[in-house]
Amino acid sequence: MDAFGALADPVRRSLLSELATSPRRVVDLAAGREISRPAVSKHLRLLLDAGVVTVTDRGRERVYALDREALNAVTTYVASLTATRPAPLTGPALDALDTEVRRTTRERRTAAAGTDLQHQHDRKEETA
Repeated sequence: MDAFGALADPVRRSLLSELATSPRRVVDLAAGREISRPAVSKHLRLLLDAGVVTVTDRGRERVYALDREALNAVTTYVASLTATRPAPLTGPALDALDTEVRRTTRERRTAAAGTDLQHQHDRKEETA
């Protein structure tokens, strides 16, 4: 699973929000949730596999922390999507584009019709 897949689940997003404030033990992250501690551990394992959290073993406890660098990559990617979006055409710019498309279409039709007439005229001369 990649970082985007990890962020898709609301439980995992909630865990990340808690980890954004400070590293936490599994037992602390599971406290007050409607899901079991093993379910929280499973979500944390998925976040770890996606590379958005790190884990440190302290005796029998595991302490999870947010990997800010991994999330910076996600933030940078999403920001690039909005930064490269072209401005929408509105008002006079859209009217000018419509006029240009109609003019070009009309010119192409006229040119194609003229070419067809010339071919018909040439054929008549060849058969005569």
